[in-house]
Amino acid sequence: GILSIEQLISRVGVIGVTLMALLSGFGAVNCPYTYMSYFLRNVTDADILALERRLLQTMDMIVSKKKRIAVAHRTMFQRGEVHNKPTGFWGMIKSVTTSVPGSENLSLIQQEVDALEELSRQLFLETADLHATKERIEYSKTFQGKYFNFLGYFFSIYCVWKIFMATINIVFDRVGKTDPVTRGIEITVNYLGIQFDVKFWSQHISFILVGIIIVTSIRGLLITLTKFFYAISSSKSSNVIVLLLAQIMGMYFVSSVLLIRMSMPPEYRTIITKVLGEL
Repeated sequence: GILSIEQLISRVGVIGVTLMALLSGFGAVNCPYTYMSYFLRNVTDADILALERRLLQTMDMIVSKKKRIAVAHRTMFQRGEVHNKPTGFWGMIKSVTTSVPGSENLSLIQQEVDALEELSRQLFLETADLHATKERIEYSKTFQGKYFNFLGYFFSIYCVWKIFMATINIVFDRVGKTDPVTRGIEITVNYLGIQFDVKFWSQHISFILVGIIIVTSIRGLLITLTKFFYAISSSKSSNVIVLLLAQIMGMYFVSSVLLIRMSMPPEYRTIITKVLGEL
């Protein structure tokens, strides 16, 4: 029926799995780009100093031109040009076509100031980016940075493999019968030719793997949603956003249970299937 648990879970799972796909896709691209030294551009202290020098020169030019505008306004005020400014259409034409000897072209200077201020904003953002890149380079030289660099390469290869296998499963309508842990242990045992209780150890390793997946995925979701909450929340919308995040969290958890079945041995996978239905 429409109100059966299978119907409800299937509809909730569509949104939750889509959310998981978006988050995992973003993480698959962002994580290697953040931690792998391959994507770091070479930044030296000389590059940062040169850009900071350009930024300071631009700020000096802005201050100088604004000072010229202020002096010109003071001169015009002293001459009475501000109070006796012509009005009407012909007065505006006259003010544009005629100029007082020794006066500044204020509109042209103001345009230059606006252009310089935009340039200073771009230089500031580029300087901040160079400092962040320099910090990433220093971090990549540490032990933890090298560790994350290695994980970046490993998970990049793993991501490509998952995309390849998912495409094959979709095209040929295949459903995995063996969980990845059991399959990996069987391949290793057959390759090395050692005596190993595959069934016993696959259950424990699968249990640990599923726990790690649940903890890390939910932690990543909470971190992402917290950043999103801080970005858009206000005193009026906070209650609505908290309710929305609670709904997303519930859908994400149900979808995690749906997808984690594939990482479990068949006998435990059957238990979840009996609860959720044949999805």
